[in-house]
Amino acid sequence: MIRGFEILEGYSGINLPTRKTAFSAGYDLEAAENVFVTSKEISLVPTGLKAFFPADEVLLIYLRSSLAVKHNLILANGVGVIDADYRGHIILPVVSLDGDFEIKKGMRIAQGLFQKYLTVDGDKIGVGEVRRGRFGSTGDF
Repeated sequence: MIRGFEILEGYSGINLPTRKTAFSAGYDLEAAENVFVTSKEISLVPTGLKAFFPADEVLLIYLRSSLAVKHNLILANGVGVIDADYRGHIILPVVSLDGDFEIKKGMRIAQGLFQKYLTVDGDKIGVGEVRRGRFGSTGDF
């Protein structure tokens, strides 16, 4: 397989992401654990998953719109960007803008979209430093 998701060792009772309708673009990601999201603080929600895909693609992670509209939740970084060389745990930084909220294990919380991307002339995919970590592993701002 060249593109997909895997359940990480140590996680059980979770589902691999699927598209819910014939024309859904995104794969629904579920919470792998119960997480209590405190108002206006970042809470990390584990998915228990990692992804794999070709080097000229990116996995973009968006919070499900129903959580944003009905429960006033957002992803702290707006859109999650998972690069092809990241083989670690997909963990979502979630913020409640208005009140506390409990995310329950198995709740569909985000959508992942695989997309091809372009580079500037002369740039080569796969040339550069090797990733060595997790959040912010390619350097701070």
